[in-house]
Amino acid sequence: MPTTAPAFSDATASDSALRRFLFGLPGVDAVGLEARAASLGTRSIKTTAKAYAIDLAISMIDLTTLEGADTPGKVRALATKAVNPDPTDRTTPRTAAVCVYPDMAATAAAALAGSGVKVASVATAFPAGRAALDVKLADVRDAVAAGADEIDMVIDRGAFLSGRFLKVYEEILAVKAECGTARLKVIFETGELSTYDNIRRASWIGMLAGADFIKTSTGKVAVNATPANTLLMLEAVRDFRAQTGTQIGVKPAGGIRTTKDAVKFLVLVNETAGEDWLDPHWFRFGASSLLNDLLMQRQKLSTGRYSGPDYVTVD
Repeated sequence: MPTTAPAFSDATASDSALRRFLFGLPGVDAVGLEARAASLGTRSIKTTAKAYAIDLAISMIDLTTLEGADTPGKVRALATKAVNPDPTDRTTPRTAAVCVYPDMAATAAAALAGSGVKVASVATAFPAGRAALDVKLADVRDAVAAGADEIDMVIDRGAFLSGRFLKVYEEILAVKAECGTARLKVIFETGELSTYDNIRRASWIGMLAGADFIKTSTGKVAVNATPANTLLMLEAVRDFRAQTGTQIGVKPAGGIRTTKDAVKFLVLVNETAGEDWLDPHWFRFGASSLLNDLLMQRQKLSTGRYSGPDYVTVD
């Protein structure tokens, strides 16, 4: 089973030790955090840099469908789009992954075989996380067995908000053990955690438990990824690497719909964590509609004309 980074092994020795560690983290200056996020969001970039940013953003997308009405046909169509986002321009990058429910993981894996696009699957009773641990672990095993390269799990927000931090930590450890070679993204549902201090604490729990990525949201609540909560998580992974040497990815998800939004987040990454995170292996966008806007903006840069939504596929 994965273990805590050696530098912090004492922090997870007991519930009280973990509580002391988490409440010993520096408090978040909410005004300063939001002001910095807003300031970075005003940065403008030149046309050549914008072309690079658009291609980078496309390559970072976890193209997502998480609906009760998902069908094998819809998943196969999404996989086709992930591999070849713009059939009129073969230089368009592939997306990083296609994200689906576990029962669609095998369909996605078959459709993406040999493409280099990863299969990501939500698990652990997504999105609410309201299930017994053995049910959650079975969910993960099923997804991995079906071909998932990555698992997106949700934490037990009820346990976190009631102060049972060791339970949250141990659950992430158990899920990580079931992932095998699959990478684990840990979703906090930041919109339900109420405070920036809680987001910082959740970030550290996820990192200590062996998450490969920390992720803002499920996309199923009113408040999802924001520049401020993503900035806070980028600071956390930067500080964690400085203290342990271990690099962890970040995935904002939900509400990121336009090229302008995506560029703002890439500026946050570059200015906060640094260039090492400007790579699909370390930064992802959880999105469905974002890809269409990126493709339209990419077409405009290459042709000088704005093609409009009729020129991209509808997901």
